[in-house]
Amino acid sequence: MEKDRLGAFVDAVLAIIMTILVLELPRPETYDLAGLWALRTNFFAYALSFFWLGAMWVNIHYSYHAVERINQKTVWSAVIMLFFSSFYPYATKLVADAFWNRTIQVLYGAVVLLITVAVLGYYRQLRLINGGEGMRSLVLHRRRWIHIDIVLKIVGLVLSATFFPPASSIAVLVTLLVLVIPSQLAQDNTVNAVER
Repeated sequence: MEKDRLGAFVDAVLAIIMTILVLELPRPETYDLAGLWALRTNFFAYALSFFWLGAMWVNIHYSYHAVERINQKTVWSAVIMLFFSSFYPYATKLVADAFWNRTIQVLYGAVVLLITVAVLGYYRQLRLINGGEGMRSLVLHRRRWIHIDIVLKIVGLVLSATFFPPASSIAVLVTLLVLVIPSQLAQDNTVNAVER
């Protein structure tokens, strides 16, 4: 399989998953501001999940400029990543329906962690067979923040399980706004400097 076919497959599945997120939004009971306000946790869960998946896609898409080849392990690591990602709309819907429920928030946090670990496995496979400077630069850049990202998500999961249920969702929001998006914006400068 060529890298472009795998990239297209990943793009297509993530696009479907992101579309399912919006299809899970319920209609308001009344068609006015009060009806929309009653769905605020649904909109929050949708926006958080959409932008988190979008950030994941940006990272994956951006890394493909450094990918020269793939192998069966790469393909299977992508399938595993997409498998866990396919649970995200379900977990998002549950969080939207029961935002303050401890069990649901723990499930949401666990799904996010499983996706994150699967993405790391995917990048590991890409790095093992693509030893060029571009891939090395991407890996080094991500190592600066990925451990903090995982620790914050684990802390959110533990807090959700013990005494503050929304902590998992808040941890995802914090990592997205403080680590992931700023890192992606800084990554342009890092990679451009390497390419010069």
